[in-house]
Amino acid sequence: MTVLIAGCGDLGTEAGLRFAAAGHDVIGLRRSPGKLPAGILGIAADLSKGVPELPGAVDTVVVSLAADASTEEAYRAAYVDGLQNVLDAVARQDNRPRRIIFVSSTAVYADAGGAVVNESTPTEPTRFSGKILLEAEDLLFARAREAGFTAVTLRLGGIYGPGRTRLIDQVRSGKAVIPDQPKHTNRIHRDDAAAAIVHLATMAQDPEPVYVGVDDESAELGDVLRFLAGELRLPEPQVGRTSDGGAGDKRCSNRRLRSTGFTFTYPSYKEGYRAILAGVGARHP
Repeated sequence: MTVLIAGCGDLGTEAGLRFAAAGHDVIGLRRSPGKLPAGILGIAADLSKGVPELPGAVDTVVVSLAADASTEEAYRAAYVDGLQNVLDAVARQDNRPRRIIFVSSTAVYADAGGAVVNESTPTEPTRFSGKILLEAEDLLFARAREAGFTAVTLRLGGIYGPGRTRLIDQVRSGKAVIPDQPKHTNRIHRDDAAAAIVHLATMAQDPEPVYVGVDDESAELGDVLRFLAGELRLPEPQVGRTSDGGAGDKRCSNRRLRSTGFTFTYPSYKEGYRAILAGVGARHP
């Protein structure tokens, strides 16, 4: 099987290496393909600006894009224009792909007041990021209906892992603040996110159109910060008002993903952050 990773950054590279380790041919599209490790054929492409030229037919496509900035213009260029250009490139080949996996975000859900959110929860984003991601999802499914391929959206929670140590850095610097109001957070380790992509792309049974990609524990941010302080042998952060509006307070469920037989290497933030602090894993360029 030939796999195309469109947007081969940190997450896409980790997924690509896992595809390659399983014996698949992997093509990675990114602006600086020379940074890609062995096992991934790098192709230079700025997906926000044009339709890339593919070296041959691909069987499976993973679209793992990232915006250059947290602005509406940057999000639209990356997720809507970028996805459109990838789909146009794939449409040029004679055979249709088996599956296209689009990496989306739980930002498509609104603040749920701490309630449980799953794939059947209405998507009512209030911020531009969630609205644009939802527009990209709709584009994918519309093109899938026209072309006859299977489309899957994987809505990931906050990704952490090697090189993604924002909370650790905040605790170490003394800048972390425990919210004075309850705030559940939903996260997934980069390695588990990559493994979920490979799992959904290769599993024998037909996938559902949408999966929520988070670990088993939707933890309150205060509990995570206290845990990190304990692991680092530092004082607990102070409690106070935070300015991070974020995606509100919701508890995302991974039950559908779990039901496919997928298992997590890091089922909660405790295992994941301990691995990072122990230096397990590496950050891709």
